[in-house]
Amino acid sequence: MSMEPKIINPEAIEGESFRIIETELEEMKAKPQLSPEEFTVLVRIIHATADFDFAKNTVFHPEAVKSGVNAIKRGENIVVDVEMIRAGINKSGLSKFGCEVLSFMSDEDVAQKAKELGITRAICSMRKAANVCPRSVFAIGNAPTALFELIRLVRNKKLFPSLVIGVPVGFVSAIEAKEEALKLGNYDIPYIVTRGRKGGTPVAVAAMNALIRLSTEKG
Repeated sequence: MSMEPKIINPEAIEGESFRIIETELEEMKAKPQLSPEEFTVLVRIIHATADFDFAKNTVFHPEAVKSGVNAIKRGENIVVDVEMIRAGINKSGLSKFGCEVLSFMSDEDVAQKAKELGITRAICSMRKAANVCPRSVFAIGNAPTALFELIRLVRNKKLFPSLVIGVPVGFVSAIEAKEEALKLGNYDIPYIVTRGRKGGTPVAVAAMNALIRLSTEKG
């Protein structure tokens, strides 16, 4: 076995990675019936995770990509549940449109309110988002309670996301939260959801960055 990498040019590595992903999806007959834009998002998710299960468990609302791209181009903010997602999102790509990435989880007022009420900071962060920027794009990758609260706020007409990327990872309430998120279409809220336990920061970041790239290409 060679101790040297086969490819060292970063762009060539990325290109070869995408070629392998698309080839394996074809061989697995797992390439779903997606639009080219949706397929771009899916490939980015698989590229970030090396997990082809996402070809089966990623669900796109018909308007999800279009709505996300249009929101970015309008300069809407991106609300995330944890700082890790905020750190991974392509800020330079967003700067062209004047978008900001916001996370309220670590805010002092959110922490204090959560302590007073005996609930998660994730829940309180969504309540703060509903007051500060109710029409943003929301990317939830780690906290099922944040996604559940987002859904509750939508149902109560206090939150009006342009897009919900609902991909929290975990064993407690993650599956249930994402199944509920699939009903957001009943409220005319587009979504990208990964069913099951899998998800997390890499998935949320990959989906968001794919939308930013598409926004730039279509700008």
